[in-house]
Amino acid sequence: MTSYAQEVEIRTDGSRAKGTQAVGYGTPDKTSQLGPIRFERRTPGPLDVSIEILYCGVCHSDRHQVRDEWNNTVWPCIPGHEIVGRVTAVGAEVTRFRVGDLAGVGCMVDSCQECDACTAGEEQYCQNGFLATYNGPFKADGSNTFGGYSDHIVVTEQFVLRIPENLDLKAVAPILCAGVTTYSPMKHWKVGKGTKVGVVALGGLGHMAVQIAAALGAEVTVFTTREDKMADARTLGAGAVVLSTDEDAMKALKGTLEFIIDTIPTRHDVNPYLQTLAHDGQLVLVGALEPLEPANNMYMATQRLGMSGSLIGSLAETQEVLDLCGQHGIVAQAEMIDIQDINKTFERMMNEEIHYRAVIDMASLQRDQRA
Repeated sequence: MTSYAQEVEIRTDGSRAKGTQAVGYGTPDKTSQLGPIRFERRTPGPLDVSIEILYCGVCHSDRHQVRDEWNNTVWPCIPGHEIVGRVTAVGAEVTRFRVGDLAGVGCMVDSCQECDACTAGEEQYCQNGFLATYNGPFKADGSNTFGGYSDHIVVTEQFVLRIPENLDLKAVAPILCAGVTTYSPMKHWKVGKGTKVGVVALGGLGHMAVQIAAALGAEVTVFTTREDKMADARTLGAGAVVLSTDEDAMKALKGTLEFIIDTIPTRHDVNPYLQTLAHDGQLVLVGALEPLEPANNMYMATQRLGMSGSLIGSLAETQEVLDLCGQHGIVAQAEMIDIQDINKTFERMMNEEIHYRAVIDMASLQRDQRA
């Protein structure tokens, strides 16, 4: 199996060679606040691209990971997998990028490249485990990966994405996770012109799902519990918006939708949404990574409904959704923050106070370096 790229070079005698100095924001354990951490990136090799990070999106998973809520965090943890920046150096064998190019890095920085999933172009389902942009898994030398809450990153060319020049860079970063996470299942289930699509919850994932589905030509219905988001949903491209707490409105939709993308990030009851699916309809979960309330399989069986999960997206799908967003002028609705405000931002995100995605202006990191 192809070995994973390493953050720090290892000499033949097993000792660590000097890498490139880096600074980021992370935490040494699950109870500490995020703060400045100095570490080393590997020296770029012949197939590597070094990127100065300009902006990094803040994902729900970042907060879950630093608090070890999935019981798999490796310390220290430096989050961030929605990365946009400019290329500062390329290896001798790099062909797709030059110094000065815009570039992006999403949720993965490597995979085995040999298993059935990888050879089929679905690296996110690598049977040997893809290498996450941060929090590993452990690499060959036992070290960890560090993410985009930092000044720069070094990534093998194959896992670097091209960023459309016409988009507002500050709001592009969330496309690299929230965008592809919602685009991937739409592509898999062939959402297109005229497809009747439901989007459950209008948050970081949901507001990208609405825009992408509309760009694909779908007829979009948004389910929300908040009246103050109804106008936003229509502005983003929804043809209909329904309060999921309105029983009559939910009953009126029974059996009308073909595909639902459920973006709720926590345990919830999917049965009210399953009721809105037509025969052979599909509900895909992209938010919650925990057990849900039991689905009524009696109803699912009588309509041959499907319910499944979907994980981020492949490299090809990530480039496709970036290009689609470039063509349609789609970006995230993003609130810019300074890195020094990340702990407060995590709290605001969990309280649903962010509209709809927070993005770190990494220029603010220089403040700590000057101090």
